Amino acid sequence: MNETPRVAVVTVSYESGDYLERFAASIAASSADPLTLVVADNGSTDGAPELLRERRPDATVLLLDDNKGYGGAVNAACARLAPEIEWILVANPDVELGRGSVDELLDELHRHDDVAAVGPHIADAAGSTYPSARKFPSFTDGIGHALLVRLWPGNPWSRHYLQTSTAVEPRDVDWLSGACLLLRRSAFEQVGGFDERYFMYFEDVDLCFRLGQAGWRRRYRPSAEIMHVGAHSTTTRQAAMVRAHHESAARFVATRYPGPLWAPVRGLVRIGLRVRATLSTRLG
Repeated sequence: MNETPRVAVVTVSYESGDYLERFAASIAASSADPLTLVVADNGSTDGAPELLRERRPDATVLLLDDNKGYGGAVNAACARLAPEIEWILVANPDVELGRGSVDELLDELHRHDDVAAVGPHIADAAGSTYPSARKFPSFTDGIGHALLVRLWPGNPWSRHYLQTSTAVEPRDVDWLSGACLLLRRSAFEQVGGFDERYFMYFEDVDLCFRLGQAGWRRRYRPSAEIMHVGAHSTTTRQAAMVRAHHESAARFVATRYPGPLWAPVRGLVRIGLRVRATLSTRLG
C-alpha cells in the first residue's frame, strides 16, 4: 500500500445535501491505497460543504467566491493539488463509488501509457446502465437523436451515438461522462483542463475531443462500477438547465466544425437547438 496519495478525488458541490457525505463515505473502499478528497463548492447555501469539513478534516473543501460552473470548479480544485498527485478522479457528488472501482480504473491507465482518461460502468439506483461511453455526435446522429429520442428512444441514430447496442467490455471510446472519470494529470494539464466556456454540459465531450486531438486515447472499463443517483442540483432548475445544455451543444458543434465553410451548417444547428430548447422547456 502506498502511504502518500497519488490519486486525488475531485468533486463539485452545489446544494448537494446528504449526497456529498454519501459520496465521501464511498471513497475508502474504492481503492486499497489512500486517496485525497478535494471538494470545490460553487456557492451552496445548504451547509453541506461545511459539514463535510467538520466530519472529514482530512478533506480539502474550497469555498469558491462565485459559481464557476462544473469545469471551472474542477480546474480551480486541480490547480491546488499537490505535485505528487498523478491521477485525478473527477466525479459528481451524487455518485457512490463501488468497491475497488478506482483500482480498476487505475489498472487500465497503467496498462496503456497513451490513455489519458478511463471511465467506469455507471448504473442508476435501479440498476439500469447509463450510457457513459459514447461516440462524438456527428451531424446525422445528433439530428436524429435530438429529434427522435423522446418519440422513438430506440432509433438507430440514438443507438449509435449512445452506444447502447455495444457490448459491455473494455474498449476505446470517443468520450466519457464527466459524472465519473479518471484522468492522467499530465494529459489533463497538457490540454489546459476543462474549457470554462462550458458552464455546464458538454465540458466532458469537449475535454475528450481535445485529448484525442493531442494524441491521447480514452478507454471504458466496465468492471469498475459506480452508482449515479441523479442530477440532484438541476432537477429544480429544469428550464435553465435545458437552455444550458443546448447552448453547450451548439458550442461543441462550433469547436468540432470550425471555419467559414461550415458556418451555414453551424447557424442552422444553432437555430434548431434553440427551437428544441424552447419546445423542451414548454413540454417539460
